[in-house]
Amino acid sequence: MRVLIWHVHGSWTTSFVHGRHTCLLPVVEDRGPDGRGRARTWDWPASAVELAPAELADADIDVVVLQRPHELELLERWTGRRAGTDLPAVYVEHDTPRGPAVATRHPLAERSDIPVVHVTHFNRMMWDNGQAPTEVVEHGVLDPGPLYTGRTASLAAVVNEPVRRGRIAGTDLLTALARELPVDVYGMGMDQLAEHAPHMAGRLHENYPQEKLHGALGEHRAYFHPYRWTSLGLALLEAMTIGMPVLGLSTTEAPRACHRARGCSPTTWRPSPRRPGTG
Repeated sequence: MRVLIWHVHGSWTTSFVHGRHTCLLPVVEDRGPDGRGRARTWDWPASAVELAPAELADADIDVVVLQRPHELELLERWTGRRAGTDLPAVYVEHDTPRGPAVATRHPLAERSDIPVVHVTHFNRMMWDNGQAPTEVVEHGVLDPGPLYTGRTASLAAVVNEPVRRGRIAGTDLLTALARELPVDVYGMGMDQLAEHAPHMAGRLHENYPQEKLHGALGEHRAYFHPYRWTSLGLALLEAMTIGMPVLGLSTTEAPRACHRARGCSPTTWRPSPRRPGTG
């Protein structure tokens, strides 16, 4: 099949494009959010093909995978085809609801022609999906192999845009823990984190290529997953696949996917209270 899909979530898309289908990836001149094209820090197969918006109108497309509400409009503007009417479509929901828990209506809740595919069972339960058909296709990752050595007495975490995502990603927990233990953070947006948490200087690693990231993570003693309210993190799954002991909060899908028998402990750590004058 020829699948039109936007490059939104790099790690998830990496697993997706390694399937047996041809993936058509919109690319715009500045490689902005609506047209990133092929990844630059992941190794993607030749079956992941870039197409400019002008090329999509005449492209042979069998199905479109939507991931953001405004892609419905982009699809119609760039291809002249409507999702669910002129072109078979599914909507992959990566996130937990951002509004009130269990009361947030999904953007496609009023439609019955486009199935909503959640990446965790927790997500499907928490969203109000309305009349939209729903399925769950759980996260999968490419197996990097047993790379864990644990030779460095430090924790590792992977968080993209930690300052913007704030409490959702547990950034406050991460920076507080880094005052007590050595914690290295990998991801995008490390410049902002350095300004936000100057005590973490020297331990922030910007946008590692995936083939180097797994080896770097495996050097640390354990993986720390600080996320409060997101779907199950792919970096957490990759850490377990590497063979790392992992620590995480007992929230969203993590307790189901990662329990004590696999080395995951529901974290009850509390940061030490700041002393006056310590900032």
